[in-house]
This record gives sequence, structure tokens and C-alpha cells, in this order.
Amino acid sequence: MMTLRLLSTKLDAVPLATSWMLEELGAARGKQELFTKQSPQKLKALREHAIIESAVSSNRMEGVEIDQKRLTAVIFGKPLFRDRNEEEVRGYRDALKLIHEQGAQLPVAEATILRLHKLCRGDIWDAGKYKETAEPIIEKFPDGRTRVRFQPAAAKDAKPFLVETVSLWRDCLRDKKVPPLIVLAGMNLDFLCIHPFRDGNGRTSRLLFLLQCYHLSYEVGRYISLERIIEENKDRYYETLERSSKGWHKGKHDPWPYINHLLFILKTAYKEFEQRVGQVREPRGAKTEQIIAAIARQSGEFRVADIQRACPGASVDMIRKVLVDLRPGVECRRRGPNAPYRKTSKWNSVTSK
Repeated sequence: MMTLRLLSTKLDAVPLATSWMLEELGAARGKQELFTKQSPQKLKALREHAIIESAVSSNRMEGVEIDQKRLTAVIFGKPLFRDRNEEEVRGYRDALKLIHEQGAQLPVAEATILRLHKLCRGDIWDAGKYKETAEPIIEKFPDGRTRVRFQPAAAKDAKPFLVETVSLWRDCLRDKKVPPLIVLAGMNLDFLCIHPFRDGNGRTSRLLFLLQCYHLSYEVGRYISLERIIEENKDRYYETLERSSKGWHKGKHDPWPYINHLLFILKTAYKEFEQRVGQVREPRGAKTEQIIAAIARQSGEFRVADIQRACPGASVDMIRKVLVDLRPGVECRRRGPNAPYRKTSKWNSVTSK
């Protein structure tokens, strides 16, 4: 709540870079309805794939992964779970389903946040319950060293701090003194600094981000996975979070690095959405479109495994076939099962056909 307190009482001016992003996001929201009417079949494929990517990426950022061959069954079927990881990925999918189906009708409230946490943590003893102790957030290095990145709010403060944060969110939107997207990003920062749960705070924060976007009529998260974009930029995500959390307990922190990064995530999602549906062509298969989009996002050399991570559910054989079909827009650098690929100068002409 420290960020929303700060913004609601001491916001003299919005940084210029932030103002530019707000303007661009406003324009993107204005085009949203136009794009969502262009190709219903393509949008259906985007919705399904966004659910898979979101469930996989958000959990993978917390070290929770499942067998790629089990993804479709776990996320869209009714399987017997093999382990806790599968249960948590499916639980995240259930939380996404709740948000996508109810949208802005699902209130941004303490009860909703507890419900989202309970869903994404699965059948574990403290799912949907506040933490009982406040453990520091520890960063572990490959050489075994550790350091404290942040000391969250005390356990006794978790509930009152979260309740106040939700109240400030409503007050700020009602008073209209702070741009709504800045309020959204500021609340996300406050939530992560409060760290109200023993585990699952990161995943719950990303679900809350999606829900609040619906409340502000920014619905790109229905079609493009915000979680996947956060994961693709996770080094910057964690860097800005650490920068903006310093001094948070005393209300003397600088929230703008993290606010700007979250707006960048949303802006990136809209840019990708426009690229995917803004120009309607004869539809390829849904999975082929996803693979091509994943290749388009690569810079420098990449491997089949990189594309498979970005396209959960796509087989290695299918990815290799698409790579062959994209020649000469893509070239293989050398032979072998782990051969690197890269896009060539002919990429745009091949993919525009």
C-alpha cells in the first residue's frame, strides 16, 4: 500500500517515458475492438494458446515444470495428476479460466485474491491463507552464494496491508487523480512487497495483473500471454522489482522502474497482438502460426528446443517441418539434432506470402 499511498498524495508529475507509454497503450486499447472482430477462428486459437503459455510460463518462473507431452492433457483434460507440479499448472489454468470468463465482473477484492491464490496453489495446506511467518526473499547464485533481495511485510501486517491496498485501488480509480494504469502497476508492486502468502506470491501477482487489466478494459491478455512476455523479460522484471522495492517500508522508494516495466509488458503484448491479427491472411494451421510467431521473436541463433519452450504442445517434428517450409527465410547453421538456426534477410518476404 506504500506505493498507492505515495501516488495518491505526492504525484506531482508523471515521468515523460511513462506518459508516452500511456498514450501508446490508450491508442492500442482503441484498436482492440477492431482487431477482435477480424478473424474469429484465429482468435480462438490465440485464446487457447495463451492459456497454455500463461500456465506454463508463470509456473516455470517459480521452478514448477511438467512434461511437455502432458501439457494438453493437464491443461484441457481431466487427468490423474502425476505430481504436485501438474496440480499447480492445472490450478493456474483454473484461475485463468475464472478471470477470462468473468472479466471485470470478478471484483478486485481481498476475497478474490485469496481465491486466486488457492486455485493456483492446488491442494496444499495453506492455499488461500495468509503467511504465518515473514521469510526474506533470497537470491541464490550458481556458485552457492546467497543474498537477501527483500524483506517482505511482517506476517501480522499481511492482511491489513492487503486490505488497505485494495481500498486504495478503489479510491484512486474513483478520485481519478492518478492514471488508472499507473494505479494498476503500483498496486502490483505493493502486493509483491507485502508478499502476503508463504508461497505463490509471484503467480498470484500475475493473475491479479490480468484481472486488473480486464477492469481497465485492456483485454489483450485474453489472446496474448502476459506471463510469457514477463518470463521472456524476467531479468529486467526482477531488476526493476528490486530497484523499486528499496525503501518501500518507509514509503521512500522509487516505484517508476517497476511501473514502467509493467507498462512495457502490456505494450509488448499489444504490439504482438496487432502483428498477429492486424493483417488478416489466409489462415495457416493454429500451431503453425504459433511456431512462426515464436521464431519471429528470436534474435540471433536459436534451436528447436527454444521454439518448443515457447510453443508448449508443438512436437519437435512439427517445428522442424515449419523450419523447412520457411526456407530461405530461415537457415540451419550446421547439422545435428541440436543445430542452431537463424533468420535471414529473406525472412519478411517468406512470411508475408
